[in-house]
Amino acid sequence: MTQVLIVGAGPTGLTLARLLAQRGIVVKVIEASRTFRRVFRGEALMPSGLNAMAEMGLAEQLEMLPHRPIDAWEIYIENRRLLRVDEPMDSSGKPCTLVSQPAFLEAIAQQMQNCPQFELRQGVSVQDLLWDGDRVSGVQLSDGQRLEASLVIGADGRHSVVRQKAKLELDQSDQSFDILWFKLPMAQQFEAENVFYSFLKGRDGFGFLRGSEGNMQLGWSIHRDEPIDWQTLDWAEKFASTAPHWLSGYFRSQAGKIEKPILLSITVGRCEQWWRSGLLLLGDAAHPMSPIRAQGINMAFRDVVVAANHLVPVLRQENHSNSNAIDAALAQIQLEREPEIIQVQQLQRDEVAQGELIRRTPLVRHAVSRLAPVIGHRARQSWLKRQLKLRQGFAKIRLTV
Repeated sequence: MTQVLIVGAGPTGLTLARLLAQRGIVVKVIEASRTFRRVFRGEALMPSGLNAMAEMGLAEQLEMLPHRPIDAWEIYIENRRLLRVDEPMDSSGKPCTLVSQPAFLEAIAQQMQNCPQFELRQGVSVQDLLWDGDRVSGVQLSDGQRLEASLVIGADGRHSVVRQKAKLELDQSDQSFDILWFKLPMAQQFEAENVFYSFLKGRDGFGFLRGSEGNMQLGWSIHRDEPIDWQTLDWAEKFASTAPHWLSGYFRSQAGKIEKPILLSITVGRCEQWWRSGLLLLGDAAHPMSPIRAQGINMAFRDVVVAANHLVPVLRQENHSNSNAIDAALAQIQLEREPEIIQVQQLQRDEVAQGELIRRTPLVRHAVSRLAPVIGHRARQSWLKRQLKLRQGFAKIRLTV
């Protein structure tokens, strides 16, 4: 019988499956999609995520994938630059790095295909959970097959089917915005360095950078208190009118070339309990993160390392179906990971609140813009202090198995 059944072949599911299978634990991964390509996948790895990758033995793998470090961060208010921070910005010496997530997942699947303890099944979805009394004992698939396992892990993202079927409630935070995600053609002016730009003009704002696979990517904030008919807008002109003059020409030159945007509906929250007897939620299934400073994949990798530390010793035991021992390990995983998640989500809320204050208050926005040459240094120091906490994490994460 399968020891561990993981639902979701994203970064959380595949990296955990790899760690478990390499340690002799029989793992089956179920993925609804037939490919690893998505309309949107997060790319940004902070030092906290890069460290977790190194702990998992994936640092060399990263070097072989399409990836691109960020060289600097710049923030503009009303077309005036408030601050610039160069990477790497801390003593780790590691810059925030963008990695092609589809290429990363494909590489792990390829690496593991000849491992006898590992099986990946794509193109079939989970319809329901199987129960043995009060204990989850497996899943029922969309093709009617029933799979039993000693442990089911929900790694199926912020809209987790596993979470819903297990009736593990998500305590959602109020969110004031969604994101429209655009892809634009590369231009020569962005080849010299990869800067993550943040622009705020009036009540409009967006982030702009060069992605891991070479194209330009733009995230436009849609605020729920200001609904717009975004499907009919002239986006090239909208970007140009919001951007500084040195960038507006690029956007106007892309009229007719801008791909249809992807609407990313933001869900942020945390389950009060991440587990039931025989079942564990990890990553965004347990605690969907805000897009602010790209924490989702980083926190997921750190979840995986801690989960492996607790699960491997229990599942390696001769009687690996000892349900009490498994459930005790699940409780310990949440106990160890939850404090960091709480702190990171609070920092993200603080970041959003500060941005909303500037966006909603014309007087503050005007003052910050006009005084940028004077207050820029202090603003930079304040911003840097907040980012260091988000980049490094709040806990030391080490793989011990």
